[in-house]
Amino acid sequence: MNLTADLYLNLIKGGAARLGENRQSINDLNVFPIPDGDTGDNMYMTIAAGTEASGKSLSEMAASASRLMLLGARGNSGVILSRIFAGLAKGFEGAEEADIQLFTSAMQSAVDEAYHAVTTPVEGTILTVLREGVDAASGAASLEEYLDRAAAAMDISVQHTPELLDVLKKAGVVDSGGAGLLLIVEGMRAVLRGETVLEVSSPAATAQKVDFNAFTEDSVLEFGYCTEFLLRLQRAKVDLERFDESVIRDYLLGQGDSLVFFRDGSIIKVHVHTMDPGAVLSHCRQWGEFLTIKVENMTLQHHENHMDERFHRERKAVGIVSVATGAGLTAAFREMGADEVIEGGQTLNPPVESFLKAFDAVNAETILVFPNNSNILLTARQAASLYDKSRIEVIPTRTLGEGYFSLGSLDTSLSEEEMIAALTQAAEAVTTGLVSKAIRDSEQGRAGDYLGLSGKEILSGDAERVSCLLQLAEALHSGEHDIAVLFFGEDVAEAEAQQAQRLLSARFPHTETILMDGGQSVYDYILILS
Repeated sequence: MNLTADLYLNLIKGGAARLGENRQSINDLNVFPIPDGDTGDNMYMTIAAGTEASGKSLSEMAASASRLMLLGARGNSGVILSRIFAGLAKGFEGAEEADIQLFTSAMQSAVDEAYHAVTTPVEGTILTVLREGVDAASGAASLEEYLDRAAAAMDISVQHTPELLDVLKKAGVVDSGGAGLLLIVEGMRAVLRGETVLEVSSPAATAQKVDFNAFTEDSVLEFGYCTEFLLRLQRAKVDLERFDESVIRDYLLGQGDSLVFFRDGSIIKVHVHTMDPGAVLSHCRQWGEFLTIKVENMTLQHHENHMDERFHRERKAVGIVSVATGAGLTAAFREMGADEVIEGGQTLNPPVESFLKAFDAVNAETILVFPNNSNILLTARQAASLYDKSRIEVIPTRTLGEGYFSLGSLDTSLSEEEMIAALTQAAEAVTTGLVSKAIRDSEQGRAGDYLGLSGKEILSGDAERVSCLLQLAEALHSGEHDIAVLFFGEDVAEAEAQQAQRLLSARFPHTETILMDGGQSVYDYILILS
C-alpha cells in the first residue's frame, strides 16, 4: 500500500483523534505537583490545525498540513511536533505518493528537522522517542509494518524516559511529549486497520458574536474589509509550471495593506485589508477559481474588539510585545511600555499565529519580544523566524519576573545592540518565586497544600498559603535584595495579600515590598526580587 494524499490526511486525523481522546492524561504527566501540564492541549491543537489541509498530491497535502500546524503550534511540544511534520513535507516534496522506501526516508527527515528545531536537544524527551521509533522501524517492508514497529519501539522508549531525565524519575512520570507522540502514531495505526476515527474538533476559538448595530445606515466605512481567500490556479488560465505568482502579490500590494500571501502548489493563500474586496476578487479570478472566500467588515471588528488602533498606528522605531495572563499583570506590562500583551503563561501557551498578529499590530522597525515563560520561548523564536516585516528580537525571559524588570530597564537612547544586551542582562539578575496549590501528594506536601518554587526547584511547602510564601522568601534570601514585587492571584483576597506584604516587610525591613493585584491563575503569589 502506497501513501497517497488522502491517506496521509486520514493518518493525521487518526493521530489527532487518538491524542484528543487522551490529551488530559498527557496534561497530567507534569513533573511538578502543581497544575502546569498542558502538553496534551498544545500538541492536540497543533496537529488538529493540520486536519484542515488540502492538496491533490502527497507533496501538496504534506506541505499544506505542515503550514497549518506551524501557524497553530503552541508551546515547545507543539512547535517540535510541527517541525516533525515539516520534515515529512520536505521528504515528500515533489511526490504524488510514497512507497515504503520514500516514507522511511521522509521519517528520517522528520527526525533531523525536529532535532534541528531545538537549540540544545535533550534526550529523554519527544526527540528520543521519535528517533528510537524511526530507528526501529527502518527496514520495514510496508507502511503497516513500519507503524507497528515504530509504535512498539516508541512505547518502550516512553517508558524509558525517566531513566534518561532525573526530573521525570523524581516526579514518577514519563515524558509527556513522547507519550503524546506515541498516541498520534497509535491513532495512525488505527486508520490503517480500518478502525473508526472520531471526529476532530476544531482547534480554533469560538468566534465572537458580531454586533451588527455597530454599522448603521449612517455609518461611514473607515477600515475597509478583511478579505481572505484560497485561489486554485487553473491550467485553462495559466501555465502552472511557469506562472509567477508575484503578479498577484504586486497587484494586491496596491489594493490594501496587512497582506499575507503565499503559494502552496497550485493554491494561492491571500489575506488583505482592502476598501474594495469586489475589485480584488474579480481581478484575481483571471488566474484561477476560489476554493474559499471570507470577507468581513472591519468596522464591526473595530467596535466589537475595541482594536481600531491596531490598524492605524504610525510605524515606530521600537515596539514591545509581551506575554502575560491576568488583568493586573497585563495592565502592569502595558504600563511598563508593552504595545501588545499576548494572553498566555503556564497552562496557556499562545500559538505562533498570535505572535504574528501582534507583530503586525505593533508596526515597528524593531520589535522586542518578552515571552516570560520557558515553554513559550521556542514559540516566540519560531514566530520571529517567520516574520519579515520587522526586525524581531526575542529577549530570553523565562519568567514573568524576568520580563517585568527587564522591560522596566528599557533605555531607548542606547543603540539597538546595546539595548538588547542590557535587557538580557537585566533579566538574568532577577529571581522569581512562585506559590501554587499542589494537585497531588509529593515529598514536599499533600494534595491541597501550597508549594513554593523557583525555576525547577521546590523550596517550600505548607498548608497555609502565606506561611509557604514566607518560607519561600527566606529560601530566596529576600533580605539581600533592594526591591520585592509581590503579585497576588485571582484566588487570593486582597486582605490576605496585604497581610502577606506586612509580614514580608517586617521580616525583611531593608527590602521594599511592593504589592500588586496580578489577577493571574495557577500561581497564587508571584514574588519578584531584584
